[in-house]
Amino acid sequence: MKIVKISALVIGILIIFLLGGFWIWSEMTYEASDELYNILDKEDIVREDGVRFLPDSPNGTGIIIYPGAKVEPEAYSYIGVSLADKGYTVLVPEVRFNLAFFEISKAESIIEEFEAIDTWVIGGHSLGGVAAATYAYDSDVDGVFFFASYPQGRNDFSGRSLPMLSIYADRDGLTTLEDIDDTSTLLSDEATFYKIEGGNHAQFGVYGEQQGDMDATISILEQQNEIVNTMLNWLDEVK
Repeated sequence: MKIVKISALVIGILIIFLLGGFWIWSEMTYEASDELYNILDKEDIVREDGVRFLPDSPNGTGIIIYPGAKVEPEAYSYIGVSLADKGYTVLVPEVRFNLAFFEISKAESIIEEFEAIDTWVIGGHSLGGVAAATYAYDSDVDGVFFFASYPQGRNDFSGRSLPMLSIYADRDGLTTLEDIDDTSTLLSDEATFYKIEGGNHAQFGVYGEQQGDMDATISILEQQNEIVNTMLNWLDEVK
């Protein structure tokens, strides 16, 4: 009986250490780098359950961006501000443990909050895009987009009539060109694919370098502007 009690105690301690280690790891995030504030005014960033960018003259379309794994929402502020300047309501939410997969349905509360918006597109960067696609698969959204990302196999959109956009980069060391090609059949027939020449994984946000990534051959501002312009062209079709 005593051995059983000791074993249970040891297992309990191990679980506590594992959970504690996971929490510490999840809090070691990629914060927005100083470079963001060279291309953006800090006052343009509204921090509320992540970051949100509300246009002066809303056009009725909302954009939800799930952040990449352990990337702070603020890192996507340049994209958010640029799209809001064109009338789009943009929200990049905080997610539990800084991993969107722990809060896949986060979009629901956002959509409920902004009742006046009648068109919603959702997407995300890297793991955030996978989580966004998982949410969209069983939801009534008007479009899905991916930044260096793709849906998981069980979320097959190939038979659906749904605008989709995949933006990827040829120097991405984490979401490779092979990954994009191998999963392209999971997207709808209406999907648009756009490759950023010289771009990499980390420059889909503004948070510095990321382990395993390749060096970009274009500037972070060039890649961010290419993302914004591609999104705007696609959003015109969604509307």
